[in-house]
Amino acid sequence: MNYTDILGTQHAAAPNARIVSLVPSITELLCDLGLAPQLVGRTGFCIHPAEVVRDIPKIGGTKDVNIEKIRKLAPTHLVVNIDENEKPTVDKLAEFVPNIVVTHPIEPRDNLDLVRLMGGVFCAQEKADAWCRAFEAELAQVQPGRAQRVLYCIWKDPWMTISRDTYIARMLALIGWSIPAIGDVRYPSFQWSDELLRDIDQVLLSSEPYRFTEEHVDALERQIGKPVQLVDGEMMSWYGSRALQGMRYLKGLAAAG
Repeated sequence: MNYTDILGTQHAAAPNARIVSLVPSITELLCDLGLAPQLVGRTGFCIHPAEVVRDIPKIGGTKDVNIEKIRKLAPTHLVVNIDENEKPTVDKLAEFVPNIVVTHPIEPRDNLDLVRLMGGVFCAQEKADAWCRAFEAELAQVQPGRAQRVLYCIWKDPWMTISRDTYIARMLALIGWSIPAIGDVRYPSFQWSDELLRDIDQVLLSSEPYRFTEEHVDALERQIGKPVQLVDGEMMSWYGSRALQGMRYLKGLAAAG
């Protein structure tokens, strides 16, 4: 049986795969599926689960990978993501890695296809199926709370946010929270203005990729006069196995209002 990635590429089951993952959240997923022994390389941002990944060689970042180091690891499979990895780099790796598995979850339910793809290609179907059942049960319990317009900030200097065409925005939509339309790109920069502030109920400062802290929360609340709260960026943006915890985290956000 073959398994189809987001680009429509067919992948056969590979029980003896040597995997390099360039996607932190998928590295965590592969470990949770019991596939850590087959992971021969990961990025420096692949930090979960810490006690497992510390024994897997680092091959650079998600965008500045060490191509020669990957070549020496002789992987049979490379797992990448359209948002997180750059195509020119992936094209270079494709010259010597036989199988490139491309992913691109853009909404919470896409986790089901992602997990089934990883479980199928790398022969961990039983664990993948169990995870999918647990995820569907958690997803069914997420209900919209009080509708809010929120500005989700991912960077400072310059200030940057997310568009509606992102995984994070679709996570927020599950609890009835929407985001303002700012620009035409997926991760637009913005400036604070009275018009923008009139259009939002609160600001969410993500713990990643910029490491916002409670000090930023306090300073920004004083500056803009709107509610501001710190949110766990991993829970909001990491698809794969962490999305199961993400569903529970969303319920907590909704309950807190």
